[in-house]
Amino acid sequence: MSKLQESGSATQTERRRSTRYPFGAVLEMEWGSAVLLGRVLDISAEGMRIEIADPLWVGAKFSAVLALEPPLRMECVVRRVEPGRGMGVSLVTPEAEDRARLAALLDALGKK
Repeated sequence: MSKLQESGSATQTERRRSTRYPFGAVLEMEWGSAVLLGRVLDISAEGMRIEIADPLWVGAKFSAVLALEPPLRMECVVRRVEPGRGMGVSLVTPEAEDRARLAALLDALGKK
């Protein structure tokens, strides 16, 4: 691995403030009048990685519903794109109840 590759991956890890947990769940994304389906690969308090064949672009904002019972609503902003594979997004959970449910989900994932 080159020095550039090493420093790039270290920088990415250092920038991440929250632990990411592997998580497989369906995500319904509401973007304008379109509804897109993706699969969450991992999740943290600040973001998630979504597998989707046609990802949106960096800076795109969308509403999302994570397929839990009851569904968990959040607002997302695309931060990174992997063409043909997926995207990394930051999360905004506006309602206190949704923030508490996300925290409980992450706590449960951390105990696995």
